[in-house]
Amino acid sequence: MGDFMLFEISPRLVNEYKVKRYQDGVKPATINREIACLKKAFNLAYREWEWLRENPVARVNMEKEENKRDRWLTYDEELRLLNKSPDWMRDLIIFALNTGMRLSEILTLKWDQVDLNRKILIILNSKNGEKRGIPLNEVISEKLRVKSKIRSIKTNFVFYNRDHRQFNKIVVSHKFAKIVKRAGIENFRFHDLRHTFATRLVQSGVDIYRVSHLLGHKDLKITQRYSHHYPESLRSAVEVLSVTNLSQSENYGKINYL
Repeated sequence: MGDFMLFEISPRLVNEYKVKRYQDGVKPATINREIACLKKAFNLAYREWEWLRENPVARVNMEKEENKRDRWLTYDEELRLLNKSPDWMRDLIIFALNTGMRLSEILTLKWDQVDLNRKILIILNSKNGEKRGIPLNEVISEKLRVKSKIRSIKTNFVFYNRDHRQFNKIVVSHKFAKIVKRAGIENFRFHDLRHTFATRLVQSGVDIYRVSHLLGHKDLKITQRYSHHYPESLRSAVEVLSVTNLSQSENYGKINYL
């Protein structure tokens, strides 16, 4: 749209842009982010600078997104992934699987956010803008204890590159994709480790409310997208009815399920 004047931008033109992006193979979520950015820019021109009489993007519908992603790591895949990973990547993977932290949260983690005595760390800049505490299990507590004994005096980051600087998120994601391919694992991203964390908790019987707090979600519906059950993990739930039914039968002699 760089060849148009502001007043020439219309809802029809924005919709044509959306069609073009679909032809480029872009997904609805990406298109919505681009339209949202454009809408924000026009709001600035319309409301604050008064360059326009209206925001043309405000009359353009957002695309329907399919956000559900049913992918988590099996234990066999985890073993293959760790075996193909260099030590620094193994640390990141194990950390994600045991804390549910986002890659950006892991890469920006500093030692002053870690309390090994209380076995807790504090996320200062979470996606929803709020602080959250994450309890550390024994795996992560021990890993951090070991790292704390050999920590570099050149940086306060828990995880850092060869130059003692913060890892670049894009570079890490790119290298992770290569490792996934070498491990023979399909359709798996680093963010799916967070998905795996939530799924394993729910399958182990941890209630969705606690999982939601651990992930830092404000909306329980978001957590439900991350957590899945498999049939065997649900068996304990239906077995409760077996116990209840037998108890009723023994006490009152009115019901016979056998």
